[in-house]
Amino acid sequence: MARSRLLSLGGGAGNGHTDAVQFRALAFDLDGTLLDKQERVPPRNFAAVKAAMAAGYAVIVASARWRTLAQSVADELGTSAPVVCCSGAQVWSQHTGRDLLDLRLPEAFAHKLYAMCDANRCVATIAVDDDVFVKMDGRPDPARMPPGMTWVTALANRVAPHPRIALIQGTETVQLLEDALRAEWGESVRFVESISSHGKRILTLTAAGADKGVALAVACAELGIPLESVVAFGDAQNDIEMFRVAGASVAMGQASDDVKAHATIVTAPNAEDGVAVALERLLATGRIA
Repeated sequence: MARSRLLSLGGGAGNGHTDAVQFRALAFDLDGTLLDKQERVPPRNFAAVKAAMAAGYAVIVASARWRTLAQSVADELGTSAPVVCCSGAQVWSQHTGRDLLDLRLPEAFAHKLYAMCDANRCVATIAVDDDVFVKMDGRPDPARMPPGMTWVTALANRVAPHPRIALIQGTETVQLLEDALRAEWGESVRFVESISSHGKRILTLTAAGADKGVALAVACAELGIPLESVVAFGDAQNDIEMFRVAGASVAMGQASDDVKAHATIVTAPNAEDGVAVALERLLATGRIA
């Protein structure tokens, strides 16, 4: 691997160091960060990431998406680094073809969640191993469903109650779930809001202890790279833990003020190729800010 540049962090918010740091890896959230609204890596972002890889940086995909979807982006980029998926509940080693981390929602919680989702209007996506189930009103177009996804009319008695992640869309149902379940399950389940590539609010549910910061540490351990050598890119609440442990962090321009406050710098929105804007400057000047 080529030697990566010695990058200096400018002053900025969040966890950035003020001294020069030898950065060796980049960690990218997907939806709302690396991907556009069509869920594709736009050409400018793709070119910037490939240039960084050619300069010697390891590239880690770190997404709320389940493994097969996150893996497809890793394959497109040509990175062999571990894949962080299910919002940090799973870390997949591309070298061994095995999980480095695998955390599941409590079974009793899953039973209650399934029952409430079945009784209320919502789109509920549940990832169990490599099988993904979506409960929604009306049959979806099979041609538009990702590989490995199965449409169900109900989750209870159909989907195994040990999922890695549950993604719930539907404003009223999301609020109902938070009001009914957070008080009882808040210590064992993470309730995090995130935003899809289409700008829709999503309630992301994972086991306590499953977050992108923990997962990034696991991925870096396999790579033999210290966390302070990573620059993390993201836009949503579930990226904050990754920002806290990385050596530097870049928030997208459309992120909330809370997310921006935890980042070293803020770049352009993802609709304006914010990843490429930050990476091009980093590669050209040796500075993150």
